[in-house]
Amino acid sequence: MSPSHPRTPSQVINFSKQKGKEIIANFDGGLITSDAGIVWIAELDKKLGITEKFGNCFQDHRHQSYVDHSVHELLAQRLYGIILGYEDVNDHDKLRHDPALKIALEKLNELEDKKGWLAGKSTINRLEYCPETILDQKTSRYHKIETNFEAIEKSFVEFFLESYKKPPLSMILDMDVTD
Repeated sequence: MSPSHPRTPSQVINFSKQKGKEIIANFDGGLITSDAGIVWIAELDKKLGITEKFGNCFQDHRHQSYVDHSVHELLAQRLYGIILGYEDVNDHDKLRHDPALKIALEKLNELEDKKGWLAGKSTINRLEYCPETILDQKTSRYHKIETNFEAIEKSFVEFFLESYKKPPLSMILDMDVTD
């Protein structure tokens, strides 16, 4: 049975090009992912520079000739995973193959190259695992990415203040003590 009215094309959403390739979203079916919204989040992140600025709060002591994923890439992948609802680091062993996340992290070549993946759980864990007994990050065998917690705290304030055209004269912090 044919429809009584001609079918209109579905809405097409154009994202910015990556490496000369068009990224579009439509709702006609085909290859489907429930995580495609991360492409929008990544574009917003690039415009605001949040993960880029946040990445400057880490010192990378890894030998660069062995590094496949920069601190910024690891941080962006971890944060995007959390945004998508994958709170555990071990989720990244499957997420490293996700096409939407690869697009969000501008890894289009890896979509075509099966050998090129995003970071797995062991690599991303380098951001989070920080034993307090390590005194010198540069010589540590296990922990090579050092976190500057003071810079992280300062960056949150800067992100907040940058969201205003003119910084507020005062702020009220209403603390909820139920937690």
